[in-house]
Amino acid sequence: MPLFAYSHYLLNACREVADDYQGLRRCYFSSSHGCPCSGWAQGVSQEDAERYIIQSERQWAESLATGDAGIVRKILADDFVGIAPDGTLYNKNKEIADTPERPKEFLSNRLNEVKVRFYGDAAVAQGSESWVRRSGSPKRGRYVWTDTWIRRNAQWQVVASVDVEVVEPEK
Repeated sequence: MPLFAYSHYLLNACREVADDYQGLRRCYFSSSHGCPCSGWAQGVSQEDAERYIIQSERQWAESLATGDAGIVRKILADDFVGIAPDGTLYNKNKEIADTPERPKEFLSNRLNEVKVRFYGDAAVAQGSESWVRRSGSPKRGRYVWTDTWIRRNAQWQVVASVDVEVVEPEK
């Protein structure tokens, strides 16, 4: 799928989630007993979900320098699709395969900030992380990203990700 078509698809999906949000919120606050559209009816609070998403984003960022593919395997949905900073598409299998090789290039990577917004059983996490390369140019930079999380079968997973690279000035 061309990058433009995929971006258009993601935009429309996000609009549908936002449109459905008001109905989901009304359902949650009006009945909450057995409501099939309530993402929180099974005992997981929004605060717990937010903590889980932020911690998972932190671990995923750190995996760039640690090479830990376990977190990638855990948090990415099987149907995950990401857009890399160069515009190429990648999937869960590629991310799992590439993660152990990344410490050869990256000395460190740390999460700077993340903001999570919930829309029923969907969440949008937007944030940034700062990295330092072992060698090459640029030496320092940031990734600014948007990740779309979906709660399926009582588990939060990333289904889509868009990353933008921002080069930091040399210090």
